[in-house]
Amino acid sequence: MAEEQNPVSAETAEGSADAEGAPAAEGQAGEGQAGEGQAVESAKPKPRKNGLAPKVSDELAENMKSGWADTERTDLEPIAQAEHTARRRAALSARFPGERLVVPAGRLKTRSNDTEYPFRAGVEYAYLTGDQTENGVLVLEPNGDGHDATLYLLPRSDRDNGEFWLSAQGELWVGRRQSLAEAELRYGIPCADVRTVATELSGAKGPVRVVRSHDATVEAALADKVTAERDAEFQTFLSEMRLVKDEFEIAELTFACEATARGFEDVVKVLDRAKATSERYIEGTFFLRARVEGNDVGYGSICASGPHATTLHWVRNDGPVNDGDLLLLDAGVETRELYTADVTRTLPVGGRFTELQRRIYDAVYDAQEAGIAAVRPGAKYRDFHEAAQRVLAERLVAWGLVEGPVERVLELGLQRRWTLHGTGHMLGLDVHDCATARRESYADGTLEPGMCLTVEPGLYFQADDLTVPEEYRGIGVRIEDDIVVTEDGCRNLSGMLPRTAEDVETWMADLGRA
Repeated sequence: MAEEQNPVSAETAEGSADAEGAPAAEGQAGEGQAGEGQAVESAKPKPRKNGLAPKVSDELAENMKSGWADTERTDLEPIAQAEHTARRRAALSARFPGERLVVPAGRLKTRSNDTEYPFRAGVEYAYLTGDQTENGVLVLEPNGDGHDATLYLLPRSDRDNGEFWLSAQGELWVGRRQSLAEAELRYGIPCADVRTVATELSGAKGPVRVVRSHDATVEAALADKVTAERDAEFQTFLSEMRLVKDEFEIAELTFACEATARGFEDVVKVLDRAKATSERYIEGTFFLRARVEGNDVGYGSICASGPHATTLHWVRNDGPVNDGDLLLLDAGVETRELYTADVTRTLPVGGRFTELQRRIYDAVYDAQEAGIAAVRPGAKYRDFHEAAQRVLAERLVAWGLVEGPVERVLELGLQRRWTLHGTGHMLGLDVHDCATARRESYADGTLEPGMCLTVEPGLYFQADDLTVPEEYRGIGVRIEDDIVVTEDGCRNLSGMLPRTAEDVETWMADLGRA
């Protein structure tokens, strides 16, 4: 990585500037947004921690102001989801008439010293705008008949004062941003400089609601105008808006599943290399697919081999991969529009299930089949969980691992020692989507066409569980698919991946594993 060239001292178009007076850096992280003409303290270029940045001469500063081609675009097309984001904003406006609504994208977060984590916009902001850039703020201003939307963004780096090459967030360091005019063409929303938004919000009158925990500067500007209760209600409505997906969202989730399936194929093809190294080879292999076809992985990939498969969220991925063990791979590609798949397959590392592994796998498969069959419009959300749990309880009783009858087991929840988790969740911009929806709308609600959810039963026999025969210990199996509710039933978006034990073995053999 190149050394940043933030000056300790620089002569610029703004005059002589030391580390305190260096050119402004477009509202970088922290409390740096302020009104026009005000100092933007944290927006100044950060001097290197080691203090070795060179000075900039007057001649170089002047030279850097000119000789650059005009790259402004006037022919940009609207983003694919622009009509959907407009409809979503209209629904939000109708729900909260007469109130100012503020939805921030969020800011860069420090990973170490002067490096940041990759930025991912807040889901509410991305859902309502389609934009994914840091520091953005969507403001819906009441106008009597509804709301006027303004998208506050960082404009392009200023070439006159040198920030485009001197700032840590300047164009030559992190890449070109869209101009405000270009952003208006792309998102279909009037745009303004985000460095003015804190001052404008602090002077706002009337009721205000804000999505919290994304931008401390925005929240500080609104501190005397908002209440936790009202903001929680706002957050809940935004979450419930996403319960039913539109055609754009379903297409994104479909592609995410298709790319994920290709990632699973990639993993099967390199299992020999994983055996020679560790679970990390599997994690890295899937990550490559996610980055090539999408934005990233939608969550930390679970690449759990052997007894690690009994840990529900095993993301250390540092264990051995051995023939004779099962590999539980739970991973999803996140698309470039931030929708994620969430798929699990449990695979025999050597290409063939043992008799006991197959018995346990078949039980989980049958439970998943029962769960998927229960997904249909008008069904209760909990129906698919209860259908899957019944099958697993029946098998546990039949194997003598828990005393029946089955109704007693289900009533007391005794199967949960080995099933542990719920059978699914909503899916979308978050892997566990719509998390702040009301219980009556979600867990106690009714399925509708357009809802997307996972069906993912599992059985997990811990390595130290003395209540089961020794041969069961250390075996974990989960099968998970992404399901969309249709008008007459449901559709498995990840159904291109094999699910039966026999089909899994055949698939792996065709990919060179047996």
